[in-house]
Amino acid sequence: MSPLAVTRTLPLDATAAALRTDVAHGLTGSPKTLPPKWFYDARGSDLFEDITALPEYYPTRAEREILVARAADVAAATGARTLIELGSGSSEKTRVLLDALTELHTYVPVDVSESALAAAGEALLAERPGLTVHGLVADFQHGLGLPETPGPRLLAFLGGTIGNLLPAERAGFLRSVRDLLAPGDALLLGTDLVKDEATLVAAYDDSQGVTAEFNKNVLAVVNRELAADFDLTQFAHRAVWNTEREWIEMRLRSLKEQTVKIPALDLAVHFDAGEEVRTEVSAKFREDGVRTELKAAGMELREWWTDEADRFALSLAVRSR
Repeated sequence: MSPLAVTRTLPLDATAAALRTDVAHGLTGSPKTLPPKWFYDARGSDLFEDITALPEYYPTRAEREILVARAADVAAATGARTLIELGSGSSEKTRVLLDALTELHTYVPVDVSESALAAAGEALLAERPGLTVHGLVADFQHGLGLPETPGPRLLAFLGGTIGNLLPAERAGFLRSVRDLLAPGDALLLGTDLVKDEATLVAAYDDSQGVTAEFNKNVLAVVNRELAADFDLTQFAHRAVWNTEREWIEMRLRSLKEQTVKIPALDLAVHFDAGEEVRTEVSAKFREDGVRTELKAAGMELREWWTDEADRFALSLAVRSR
């Protein structure tokens, strides 16, 4: 069995420092915000897994449908010997790609959680003893140095996660991806598509209240890590479709006027009754828009695949200059 290698490019205290910065900046801004990456402690990750199985939440099923149907096409188009996955988590859906990439030598999962990387890597090595797995503990939004691996390389960014980045952040991210690609390498990008408002809102505000619990989990993380005193029962989950910007906003609305103390930051945050904290933006895309954003970053869209219901898309792009 090949050994599991894990390289940490983040300082050990990077997560704690980033949380402090994000909370201090976000809760003193106007409007108030908290980044969605703080949903994902162990509890939040479990809740998200529950969300992906909900009848209202189509993206995970739609993306998997495309992967099953098109993985062989991806393999034929790329001939990848290295698969790099950003935000890999459990690497569960990646197995479809791993099965199709018959020339694959190395898998490089990238995640901020070392424990998630280790668990996923060990499971994959048990299933595929001939595979080399090199986990990378890194934040792909803040520069990414990749290990030396055989080419061609396929860099996968799945799940529609790119929609969590604001337009300027997306532009910077795509430019950084372009800089990582050598001739012959490719980007496989998952994007949720624009569709009717009712379907979109239901996907982020399910009838069982799982997404509401997931949204409030960001407050539980701040309570635990920064000794804050958020009363989760005094905040309500909201999911709103922004027609102009074509994105879903997840928000937490204060049910009363209240002040929350965050001792670790020596901060007291006042909320008016009805005031909201934006916790996530999830942009939805159209093919022309994805093509334009890729082109602006120096990449060329080569393939565009959707599920049968045209809810989600996988695109394959290469460096154009």
